[in-house]
Amino acid sequence: MRYVLSIDQGTSSTKTLLFDEYGKVFAKGSVPLKSIFYGDGFVEQDPEEIYQNVLHSLTSCLADFKSKGGSLTEIQTSGISNQRETFVIWDDQGIPLHNAIVWQCKRSVEICNKLSGYGLTEMIKAKTGLIIDPYFSGTKLIWLYQHDEKIKKAIDSGKAYFGTIDTWLLYKLTDGKSYFTDYTNASRTLFFNLSSLTWDRELLDIFELSTLNLPSIKPSSCFFGTTDFNKLMPAELSVTAMIGDSHAAAFGEGCFSTGTAKATLGTGCSILMNIGPELQSSGSGMISTICWSTEDQIAYALEGVIVSCGSTIEWLKNELNLFSSNAETESMARSVADNNGVYLVPAFSGLGAPYWQMNRKAEISGLSFGANKNHIVRAALESVPYQIKDVVAAMEKDTGIALAGLMVNGGMTGNGFVLQFMADLLNKNVSNMGMPDVSALGVAYLAGLKTGFFKSIAQLETLNSEKTTLQPVKDKTKINLAYNGWKNAIT
Repeated sequence: MRYVLSIDQGTSSTKTLLFDEYGKVFAKGSVPLKSIFYGDGFVEQDPEEIYQNVLHSLTSCLADFKSKGGSLTEIQTSGISNQRETFVIWDDQGIPLHNAIVWQCKRSVEICNKLSGYGLTEMIKAKTGLIIDPYFSGTKLIWLYQHDEKIKKAIDSGKAYFGTIDTWLLYKLTDGKSYFTDYTNASRTLFFNLSSLTWDRELLDIFELSTLNLPSIKPSSCFFGTTDFNKLMPAELSVTAMIGDSHAAAFGEGCFSTGTAKATLGTGCSILMNIGPELQSSGSGMISTICWSTEDQIAYALEGVIVSCGSTIEWLKNELNLFSSNAETESMARSVADNNGVYLVPAFSGLGAPYWQMNRKAEISGLSFGANKNHIVRAALESVPYQIKDVVAAMEKDTGIALAGLMVNGGMTGNGFVLQFMADLLNKNVSNMGMPDVSALGVAYLAGLKTGFFKSIAQLETLNSEKTTLQPVKDKTKINLAYNGWKNAIT
């Protein structure tokens, strides 16, 4: 047998997996990773700890591999997927100048307000596809430049090196020989021009970061260098894929063609829709980005971010004590014929795409003495498909591309009521692979494509094809009435 090594470096853990030629997991290791929370929404991680976390995860995976009779010589290539937007700044000796700034960090809110006040919103969106938000790397680096004299001095003297986590790990694993990133990670920085596929020097000048060292940019499936993973491997292994985790999930789910989309149903929800080889901008609150890329092909995407998904259900459990386990919610929702006119608008941390009402508060409407806790639970579950429907409708309006089908992953995919309601509402098939490590699978596919381990995207379509697919009901009267009620509640 032959295997592909896949490293999935996430916010809360690093998972390392070995996939066989059929796209199946053969061995796995996982190690938790700590974040540092302080101040007013500051979130950081230790860059060296992230690197060691990867090595520990790999050690665990290789031990599992050997226990099952695997030989390290059977591992053909490797790839890295990573938490997006988190970044590291280091000096010309490879020493970090600061902790990694995590994507969740909100330290740059005032920077964002100033950039918007300067009238840069449309220019930045036109160039990068992004909105001005602390979520993306650039504004937090501006904050560091303005508040940390050591970093300012290093940047001004041309001795500061920037990298998202994929770049940092590659730099460390190759002893500084490889300094690269891929299109997807570059597209989350606020520095990357989606049209030219290069760093945007005009934006860097505006941000006063023109002397910052930035990695060379490559397609996601490409040769990035070789490493023995700090002597954990007996010989140098090629790194032939790097990609942001949400984009890796889209590729792992099979979003290969125009109109296919994936939704990750976690604490929040990321919906990524493949819009084909041409860049398109959104007038409806979506983010334009790169979906995935090989040396022969680039697929663009629109992305919609929903703030509250699984977190809504957690609030009902922890604060209202309506149930003791999330698993109970499906039967509770099915125990009533409909929502009895009850709607929950889950604006606990504001509303994301396509509304972008970040100051809005959550609300429950339509309550009467005829309503009970099952109606409230059902309304909370329904709020997830409603929001996804709104995002998909906005994407279709922006692009003229009809949703071909939705692939789902994440914790809430175990709730059959949510998935069936989603299929009915979208009037499209909703498919669930049941693969908990779909980001790792996506990067394994991309790494394997570069080396010929996997022959083509057509071959990938035949792998992991056993999916649970829910089809929409034929009579849309009831679901359309329910959605009209949601539109009234949301507006």
